Order: sequence, then C-alpha cells, then structure tokens
Amino acid sequence: MSLEDKLHTDMVAALKARESDLVTTLRMAIGALKNEKVAGKQARELSEAEEVAVLQREVRTRKDSAQAYTDGNRPELAAKELAEAEILARYLPSMLSDAELDAVVAEELAAAEASAGEKPTMRQMGAIIKAVNGRVAGRAEGAAVAAKVKAALA
Repeated sequence: MSLEDKLHTDMVAALKARESDLVTTLRMAIGALKNEKVAGKQARELSEAEEVAVLQREVRTRKDSAQAYTDGNRPELAAKELAEAEILARYLPSMLSDAELDAVVAEELAAAEASAGEKPTMRQMGAIIKAVNGRVAGRAEGAAVAAKVKAALA
C-alpha cells in the first residue's frame, strides 16, 4: 500500500469519525502528493522515497509557519501548524538518533579515507554529505547531516 493510499484510507476513517482537523490535514497532504505527481511535463507515479520527501517538505513547511506565527505573537495559529506537522510526522519513517547518524557519518568518512588514501578534507564534504544522505534516505534532516559531516571534518 502506497503512502498516498494509506493517507486516503485514514482520511475516509477520519471523515466517518467527524475529525475535521485530521481530515483537513490529510487532504492537504494528499493534494501535495498529487501536485508532485503532475509536476513537470507529464504525470508520473511517485516512488516511496519521493512520497516521503513530499511529506517531509510539508512537515518542514508547517514547522516554519509555526515559527513565523510564534514570532508574530500568534500562538493559536502556531499551535494549529504544529498539530498539523505532528499528524503528518506519523506517516514518516522514524528518524535516526544522533548516535546512529554519527555512526553513518563515521562509516562514510572511513570509506572516503580508504578510497582517497588520506583523511578527507572540506573539499570532499559535498560528496560525503551526498553519500550519507543516500544511506539515511529521509530518516535524517539534511541540515543535521551537513552539520555532523562538517563537525567531523573540522
């Protein structure tokens, strides 16, 4: 069952249970997935990784909006945005802990050192970040990966 199908099934259940906030959030997520499907020159099916990336983008958008509302002294709107982000986060794979992410970064640094024959420098940072992101596949935020790699290289 694809992520979109799961969202749709849960939305129908929420409709029957008259949970309007949940229905609204799930409709928004389904809409974002459908928009991503038709983006570009022709419609296509999304892979599971692409579906997860779309939902992660939506969660990040909600968190950014909540921060903006908090800065604008609108706590009621910030709470609504955070609730939506929390609902969407249920459909994402579990995030890696700091220790697990550190282990993946260390392994990629060791692999880069083995292939280059010397300790990686800041010049190889982009390649190492790309390799780590490929391995964690949406289970860690890109900014966290970049920070860990940068700290390990410094």
